[in-house]
Amino acid sequence: MFILGKNIKLMSLTLPEITKQIHSEDIRKVIEKNFNTILPIWAPMQLAWLNGAYRTFKDYEKFMIVMFLMMKTFDTYSKNLVMLNFDEFFDQNMVEIDTINISELSKNLNIPKETARRKIIELEELETVKRINKKIIIDRNTWPNIKPEDSIKRMSYFLSNLSNMCVEEGLISAPIKSERLVETSKKHFSLIWSLYYDMQMPMLLNHKKLYGDLETFHVCGTCISNDALHTKKADISKMSKELYLEKYFSSDSKHFTGVNAMSISDITGIPRATVIRKLNKLIKLKFLKIDNKKHYSSGGVHTKKLLAVQKIVFDRLSIFAERLYHLSSIK
Repeated sequence: MFILGKNIKLMSLTLPEITKQIHSEDIRKVIEKNFNTILPIWAPMQLAWLNGAYRTFKDYEKFMIVMFLMMKTFDTYSKNLVMLNFDEFFDQNMVEIDTINISELSKNLNIPKETARRKIIELEELETVKRINKKIIIDRNTWPNIKPEDSIKRMSYFLSNLSNMCVEEGLISAPIKSERLVETSKKHFSLIWSLYYDMQMPMLLNHKKLYGDLETFHVCGTCISNDALHTKKADISKMSKELYLEKYFSSDSKHFTGVNAMSISDITGIPRATVIRKLNKLIKLKFLKIDNKKHYSSGGVHTKKLLAVQKIVFDRLSIFAERLYHLSSIK
C-alpha cells in the first residue's frame, strides 16, 4: 500500500508471479486430457453462439463481414494502445472502421468478390454499415444484435470449469470463479473480444471448408451437440477420449435418441425446408445417420476430419484462456 499525505491511500496492484503463470501449451494438454468432460460443455456453448450469429442477419456472410470489420477495429485500438471496457465500447454512437476493401474481405472470408460486394450493399441497406462523408461506420443500432452479454457469461462459465481442471493438474493454485472472469472480460473488453473473434473466425472458416457452407455445418453441429449433451447422463469421467468418441459418436448401438428436423429448425432459426435439404446432404456424405423415427445423430465416419478442425479451435481457445486467466489474477 502507498500512502499520500494523511488521508489519501492507493492500493497497490497484486500482480501474478511470473514463475506461476499458466501457459497455453499446458492448458491445451488439460483440454486434451479432459476431452470427454469438456465436450458436453463446450459443444452446446458453441452452438448457442452459432445460433446467435445466424439470427443476427439470417445470413452468415453478413455476420462474418461485420465480425471481420470489428476485428480490424479492435486491432487498430491495440496498435494505438487503446483499451475500451464493455460500456465504453457499446456507449459509442458509432464505431469508425477502415476503408472496406472488397478484395481483402473476399480473401479473408473465402467468399467471391461479387458476393462480398453484394453483402456490403445489403448491410448498407440495413443501415448496419453507413458511409458518412469519407468515414465508414458501424451504426449503434446494430448493438442489440451483436452485444455479447450472454456469450461472455457462457464463456466465463466454461473457463471457470476448465480452471478447476487446471487446479487438479497443479497449473494454478485456485479455481477462478465465472463472476471474476465476466468482470475481467468486460473491463478489458476490446482486448478480450479481439481474442475471442480470433478463436471463432477460424472455426467458421474451417468448418465452411469442411462442409461446403455454414448452414450445413450449423445443422450438423446441432446434432453433434445433442449427442454430446446426452453423454452427460453417463459415467464418462474416467473414459479415454478414444473410447468416448467410439462409444457415443461412432457406434451403431447408441442408447439415446437423436434430434428431428423440426427441433433443429427451432434451435438454429434456419428454415425447416433448408434444414431438411442440409440433412439429406449430411446423410449422403455420411456426416450424420438417421433412425426409423427420423432422428438424426452423428455418423462417426468423418471423426478424424472433425477433430482436425477442433484441434485448431482448441489451440486458439488455449491462448484465449491463458490471457483471460492472467488478467483475472491481477487485483
